[in-house]
Amino acid sequence: MSEFLFSYGLFIAKIITGLIALVFAVAIVSGSRKKEQASSLKVTSLNDKYRELKDTVTQSILDKKQYKALLKEREKSAKKEKKSSRVSAVRPKLFVLDFEGDIRASEVETMRDEITALLSVAEPQDEVFMKLDNSGGVVHEHGLAASQLQRIKDAKLNFTVSVDKVAASGGYMMACVADKIIAAPFAIVGSIGVLAQLPNFNRLLDKVGVDWEQHTAGEYKRTVTMFGENSDKEREKLKLELQETHDLFRDFVSENRAKLDIDKVSTGEHWYGKQALELNLVDELLTSDEYLVKALEEFDIYEISIEVKQGLQDKLLGGLFSSASRAANELANLDNKSKYN
Repeated sequence: MSEFLFSYGLFIAKIITGLIALVFAVAIVSGSRKKEQASSLKVTSLNDKYRELKDTVTQSILDKKQYKALLKEREKSAKKEKKSSRVSAVRPKLFVLDFEGDIRASEVETMRDEITALLSVAEPQDEVFMKLDNSGGVVHEHGLAASQLQRIKDAKLNFTVSVDKVAASGGYMMACVADKIIAAPFAIVGSIGVLAQLPNFNRLLDKVGVDWEQHTAGEYKRTVTMFGENSDKEREKLKLELQETHDLFRDFVSENRAKLDIDKVSTGEHWYGKQALELNLVDELLTSDEYLVKALEEFDIYEISIEVKQGLQDKLLGGLFSSASRAANELANLDNKSKYN
């Protein structure tokens, strides 16, 4: 409880500081014209990246004469392959996406453009590979992220998701869209459940003589509240909503992972990679690095990412709201993180 109060106090302090900073930031930039954020698509050849890594090590362990001879032999082999009619001129492409999640799945805003870009050039023999690290969060945000990934499936492209660290709750909702899920042996997978928690300060407000009023139209416009007195009827309504959301989550996972015993894995528990494999939550124990190095033999691999460039005003306000968002994330994730430590 003390850890929670400390985190909550820190959150409130950051919000107050942030509001002050907001007024100051707006005053600074109010005289300048507001510029829209500019984003650019970045495409990185991972074949070149891994080749450069190999060359760096090779050059270090060979003497100059040996290394020069190796380069000549490599150049000769490349010319021979180019002239050979038996070698296909075009290899299939593997497009790599990287998604690092937070409570609001905020990277979905750039991911949707990354998917649009790769789908515009992908051919039937190409594949998509996503490195996913996401411990879950807000339902509708992660639902949108999963829907964006469904576009890859709808395009009939083979789609693999890799979990090196965590794919839990909303993160697993995203992962289960893939044709294949690979995971590191100690990756955290699962947590197919729904959570709602909040403090209630009603008794504290009563003690200090502060009234809290809340007016709604519609019986269930608002159920439980942080500051008012909550009734058993309101609590039951919240529990019903949570159960309905859980049922939707279960159905979604079942549709995408038909081999799962959904009753066994939808308890809200999480498992490590090896256990997840036994439960059919994942299909193979493998890290993303192992998968990509092996794929070099067959594919030309391209990492697709959107880089967002911000103006002065966006940087100032973005930094402010980012700080407040991180504080909120820390508070909301307090319970989840303790489970994974």
